Amino acid sequence: MSAAPGLERPQVVSHAQQSLSYTIFDCKWVPRSARVLCLGSAARGSGVVQLYELRAARLELLREIEKPKPIKCGTFGATSLQQRYLATGDFDGNLNIWNLEAPEIPVYSVKGHKEIINSIDGVGGLGIGEGAPEIVTGSRDGTVKVWDPRQKDTPVANMEPVQGESKRDCWTVAFGNAYNQEERVVCAGYDNGDIKLFDLKTMSLRWETNIKNGVCSVEFDRKDINMNKLVATSLEGKFHVFDMRTQHPTKGFASVSEKAQKSTIWQVRHLPQNRDIFMTSGGSGSLHLWKYEYPAQRSKKDSEGAEMGVAGSVSLLQNVTLSTQPISSLDWSPDKKGLCVCGAFDQTVRVLIVTKLNKI
Repeated sequence: MSAAPGLERPQVVSHAQQSLSYTIFDCKWVPRSARVLCLGSAARGSGVVQLYELRAARLELLREIEKPKPIKCGTFGATSLQQRYLATGDFDGNLNIWNLEAPEIPVYSVKGHKEIINSIDGVGGLGIGEGAPEIVTGSRDGTVKVWDPRQKDTPVANMEPVQGESKRDCWTVAFGNAYNQEERVVCAGYDNGDIKLFDLKTMSLRWETNIKNGVCSVEFDRKDINMNKLVATSLEGKFHVFDMRTQHPTKGFASVSEKAQKSTIWQVRHLPQNRDIFMTSGGSGSLHLWKYEYPAQRSKKDSEGAEMGVAGSVSLLQNVTLSTQPISSLDWSPDKKGLCVCGAFDQTVRVLIVTKLNKI
């Protein structure tokens, strides 16, 4: 692990912060706007959705919506830029899609899981990813389900343990490989360190591995390209970067791992404008900004002539401690390079500016 020289290094600047009266579990930039959504749980056990607008160096509350169940996660990934509907997963296993202009009744609602929906992702919306808009949910009930918002009540795919196999808590899900109308994969991470790659075209398990610690967050560097890289973060301060271009018949995908800190790495998010830069958020209240460097050759032949991947290296560009509590959610602005929002368990949402990203 090498660090960038001082003057040229990006800086992480706190631009605005807002104290909250509830526990925040997820925060999202509203596409094509200066607005931020915060999702969470009020002390009395209800769900909270707050919409803020960034005005100069402060966040102004535009709207607060209360729902019966605490809200764990949200995504805009399956909506159009015109509608900007928000899909959420809650503590009761409900998947809801909301029109934030008229949020009283969801435009789509399904009891998706028996237990809490820990993670949600969307693809096919916002002009990102070919094919139909779809939502994936991962739950404590051990299942990963894919939903088409145009189809009521039943998922289009359901990945669950076979009979007799123990159910593992699914902590994180992500779409990838959506580069044409047919191809699409879902990656899921579980509490026992399992990572599973499901191919939605063939409806099969394409690859699995175990990284020995609970998998907190997985993300492809881009959803809408031929699979390139996947980052997986875990409980003990370690993350893994897999080169997804070359799959060896027995060894799978090449990877490099890095220990960023001693505490849990809660989230990973790739910079929308540069897929080789990503940020991780930690249990110690810190953010780490990383750059992936490709090797001279990304694949080689093994002794039997089969192609196998070659992992690159990771360098730390910057790190900053913002809180004494874990930073549990993180989101880059899709429109303004270097603008990001994060939510921590100190009940604060922060808007940050990361400088000098164009010089890397």
